[in-house]
Amino acid sequence: MAAKKILILAGDFVEDYELMVPFQMLLMVGHAVDVVSPGKKPGDTIATAIHDFEGHQTYSEKRGHNFTINADFDAVRAENYDGLVLPGGRAPEFLRLNARVIEIIKEMDAAKKPIAAICHGPQLLVTAGVLKNRRSTAYPAVMPDVVDAGSAWCAVNETASNACVDGNLVTAPAWPAHPAWMAAFLKVLGTRIEP
Repeated sequence: MAAKKILILAGDFVEDYELMVPFQMLLMVGHAVDVVSPGKKPGDTIATAIHDFEGHQTYSEKRGHNFTINADFDAVRAENYDGLVLPGGRAPEFLRLNARVIEIIKEMDAAKKPIAAICHGPQLLVTAGVLKNRRSTAYPAVMPDVVDAGSAWCAVNETASNACVDGNLVTAPAWPAHPAWMAAFLKVLGTRIEP
């Protein structure tokens, strides 16, 4: 298997599991993974948040870990990457206001490179305008935005553990979907895991 180069776009209060788990899984299978954030340089940190499902009307939020950025956002060129990961949490709310973030997503989608977005990550896909006539899912509270952007909604199962694939796009509702979401993303990337 040839190693792929993956880009993860993140920011302060990204969901901890939705950044750390894909980062580690992609490294584990031999891919190179650059995590970038606007205004951050390699060695800088971002704060993460842990979203949990504890029986309230929506998720609870707790302070997570610090995550060390390992690549320079200003140096990102979409053509240098084989795939893109958009974790959720609070970060997509403000990342979608950054014109270069949106440009990177548009460039990756136009090149039909695999894009994995989870939880609130699809807010970035909405802003980038890449969901029209596609099928996708997200955290249920993001459903109105996704549907208004022209996407057919892939229903979320009882445990929020399902993924939705439409061509190069792999979406999921929340971190309980990591196994299905990352397995689907690796398949779209063409990654084979040898037994």
